[in-house]
Amino acid sequence: MRPFELTAPATVEEALATPGTFLAGGTTLVDLMKLDVLTPEHVLDINAVPLRGIDTTDGLRFGALERMSDIAAHPGVYPAISRALLLSASQQLRNMASIGGNILQRTRCSYFRDVAMPCNKRVPGSGCSAIAGANRMHAILGTSDACVATHASDVAVALVALDARLRLADATGTREVALGEFYHLPGDTPAVENDLRPGELITEVLVPRLDWAANSTYVKVRDRQSYEFALCSAAVALDVRDGIVADARIAAGGVGTVPWRLPGVEAALRGGPATQAAFEEAAAVAADGAAPLSGNGFKVPLLKRTIVRALLELTEGSSR
Repeated sequence: MRPFELTAPATVEEALATPGTFLAGGTTLVDLMKLDVLTPEHVLDINAVPLRGIDTTDGLRFGALERMSDIAAHPGVYPAISRALLLSASQQLRNMASIGGNILQRTRCSYFRDVAMPCNKRVPGSGCSAIAGANRMHAILGTSDACVATHASDVAVALVALDARLRLADATGTREVALGEFYHLPGDTPAVENDLRPGELITEVLVPRLDWAANSTYVKVRDRQSYEFALCSAAVALDVRDGIVADARIAAGGVGTVPWRLPGVEAALRGGPATQAAFEEAAAVAADGAAPLSGNGFKVPLLKRTIVRALLELTEGSSR
C-alpha cells in the first residue's frame, strides 16, 4: 500500500469541500489499495458524517452509511433486499460494509485485481485479459470487446428490480438518479462504471413503496454456501391474484456487467398463470442477447433455471 493522507470530515459539507477518495466500511477500498489497484493520495473517512437512518414508513429510505447487517435485520425491509444482503460476504464484512459502498463496489474480476495483467477497467486501452483467459465467472450479458467483468453486488440486483433511486450530493446541491440508469455498460469505456461525478457522494438509497414487494426473494447460485460471489442470482417480486400473475419485478446478478433487469421476462409473466410451465416459458427469454465466452456458456441455462426457482419459491410450490 502506498502512503496517503487521511482526514475525517464531520459533516457532508466538509466531506464535499475536500478532494479525495471516500472511505466508509473500507471492505473494498482497503483491499484494492493493498493491491495497488487503487492508489489515492487523500482518503476521507466519512464514518462520522451523519448519513445514517432507516425509514420504512412510505417505501424505504437508507442512509448511505447504514451497515448491510443492520438493513438486513430491520423490520419492514422487503425480503428480496434483506435476503440479498444476508447472502453477501461474511457476517463480519456485513457488519462493516455500508449500503452506499456496496452499491459502488468494484468488480471481483481477477485480472482487474492483478496489476501485472492487462485490464481496460484499471488501465484504459491495455486490453481485456478475461476474454481469452479464465472467464468462468464472467458476464454473458452487457459485455463488449473491451470488458466482460460482472458486477459484484448482490443487493444492487434487488434494488434495481425494485426501481430504487440514489440521492447524490456535491458542493452545488443534490440530485436523484434511478439505480438502473446509474450503472454504465462497459462499451468502449469500461473504466467509467457509473454516473457518479467527481466530488459527488451517495447520501441516500430510496426504494419506492410497492405493497406486494413483501412477496419477494433473492436466489443466489454459487460454488459454495458462504462468502462466495454469484455464478447467477435472481431478485424477484411477484404479485399473484387468483392464480394469475398481475405484475412482476425481476433482475439478475452474476451474469451481467451491471445488475441486469429483465423486462422481457416480466412482460411474459403478466397476465399468465402462476405455474411452473408458465414460469419456464417466460424465463426462456432471460438470456436473449447473451454472448457466452469459452468458460461460461453454462450461465445461459443456469440463468433461466435460477429465475424459475425464485418464482416457484414465491408461489410456495403450488405450481409444481
